[in-house]
Amino acid sequence: MRVLPVGDRALLVELADGEEAGAFHAEVLRRRAAGALPPVTEIVPAARTVLLDGVADPGRLAAELAGWTFGPAGARAEAVVEVPVRYDGPDLPRVAALWGVAEEEVAAIHSAAGFRVAFCGFAPGFGYLTGLPERYAVPRRATPRTSVPAGALGLAGPYTGVYPRSSPGGWQLIGRTELTLWDPGRDPAALLSPGARVRFVPEGP
Repeated sequence: MRVLPVGDRALLVELADGEEAGAFHAEVLRRRAAGALPPVTEIVPAARTVLLDGVADPGRLAAELAGWTFGPAGARAEAVVEVPVRYDGPDLPRVAALWGVAEEEVAAIHSAAGFRVAFCGFAPGFGYLTGLPERYAVPRRATPRTSVPAGALGLAGPYTGVYPRSSPGGWQLIGRTELTLWDPGRDPAALLSPGARVRFVPEGP
C-alpha cells in the first residue's frame, strides 16, 4: 500500500491489485460506520486505488493508514440487486468460443456467479462488477462500437458491466436488461454503488 497526497485535503491510496483495493475500500467504510475514521468527505474506489477527499489532517491519516490491517473484501450486508437479463447479445457467439462452451451455456455460467460492484466510472451509473472466475476473462473488441444501447450487458477483462445509457463502447455484449441503471430523479440516482452485491437473472427470449 502506498499513500500519496493529492492537493491539501486528499489522499490517494494505491493498492497492489483490484482485490486489495476492494478490501481496503471495505475497511474504510467499516471504520467510518464505526466512528473510527477521521472525517472524510468523499471515498472514491477505482481499479487499484481509493481516493479519500475532504480530509482535515491528511498527514495524520496517512500515518494511521500505514498501520492498518484488513482482510478480504466482503459484499455489503444489504439485499442483492437482481438484474433480469435476456442473454441474446451480438457477441454471445464470440464469448462462447472464447470460453470453449456452447452458446446456451454462457447464460448459465454468467448468471451462476455472485457479483460485487468493485467501483464505478466511465459514465454515471456504470458499475465495474467482479465475480466471474479468472478463466472467463475476455478481451475488449478490437474495434469499439460507435453506439451501444442502454441496458446492454458486457464483458471486458475480469469485469462485467451494464451500460446505463447509449454510448460508444468496446465491451463484448452478451445480453440486455430493461432496468434503469441511472435516474437523476431517483434517490440514489445510481442503482449500483461500490460494494453492492448483484445477481443476474436469465429471462426468456
